[in-house]
Amino acid sequence: MRPARARKTIVAPASWDEIPCGDYYRAALEQQLQPWWGKLYGFHLLKIGALSAGIDTQACPISHQVNFAPEGEGLHVRGDPYYLPFAAKSVDACLLSHTLAYADDPHRILREVDRVLIDDGWMVLSSFNPLSLLGIGKLMPLFRKRQPYSSRLFTQMRLLDWLSLLNYEVMVHRRFHVLPWKKNGGKLLSTHLPALGCMTLIIARKRTFPLTPTAKKVPAQKQKIPQAVGATKSYREEHRD
Repeated sequence: MRPARARKTIVAPASWDEIPCGDYYRAALEQQLQPWWGKLYGFHLLKIGALSAGIDTQACPISHQVNFAPEGEGLHVRGDPYYLPFAAKSVDACLLSHTLAYADDPHRILREVDRVLIDDGWMVLSSFNPLSLLGIGKLMPLFRKRQPYSSRLFTQMRLLDWLSLLNYEVMVHRRFHVLPWKKNGGKLLSTHLPALGCMTLIIARKRTFPLTPTAKKVPAQKQKIPQAVGATKSYREEHRD
């Protein structure tokens, strides 16, 4: 397995328009997120990365939403995602739309997000799936320097493992959008073969207690057995004429 930290700096797109078929990816992701926005609550939603800023989150009841990225359009705060300028445990939910796919140190970003999230806060992240047609394209030297093949592709299992180490409870994880050049991702294939989807979505919550608590051992109580003599005496008295 390759190390999570990359030696080369990866240039992230400033918007979905810089990715071929980017509108299709964005629409597919927004469709998957639509049923979940109503379940998020709190005061502050932080959208990290230019691609996160491009996701429609109007259906989310969290009123204060901040678009944060080094550069891009429609940003409220510009800065380095490795140094989030927010207090610890001050954000209710974070959206990382393909943010880790363009990070040279994804572990560091996750730790920084974990720092600013409140207890039981929500982390919503998406990424590209290497076990898909998009992953096959990345193996071709002709495409490696193009978007979105230039991004880093992490398997869903690896992302889940990282969240588990940070003690996050995964609420949902799925893959979708099998055919990247189709607007609906190939509806039939996406319905019956979602594991081959080009995109991965994970929604998790930050927990402060162990997700696999150790069972407390309770000593078994010894049952009291009546003495044989007392039991025999009681039997004779009950059956006396």
